Amino acid sequence: MNWIILIIAGLCEVGFTYCLGRAKGVNGMEWWTWITCFATLYILSAVFLAKATQTIPIGTAYPVWTGIGAVGAVIVGIFIFKEPATFWRLFFLTTLIISIIGLKSLS
Repeated sequence: MNWIILIIAGLCEVGFTYCLGRAKGVNGMEWWTWITCFATLYILSAVFLAKATQTIPIGTAYPVWTGIGAVGAVIVGIFIFKEPATFWRLFFLTTLIISIIGLKSLS
């Protein structure tokens, strides 16, 4: 169950990076809306991470959490914010995914 909570924490991290990206190009009330969503998801992400570490070692949980966030942020950047999908970017993203799978399989 705590692995599911950890995945949710990672997805919240992806969500708060998306909100931060959306807040970048706006101002006024719309900026406040995106920043509020960012702060909410940031807190939820940390709370879920803390809950998951009750049974998952921190040395595994934290890298998996940040890895989910990093991979998700790159994917959101490429598909939503139209950032470049270069060979090296995708290569290192793939190595990160393989590393996350390796950590999970060792725990």
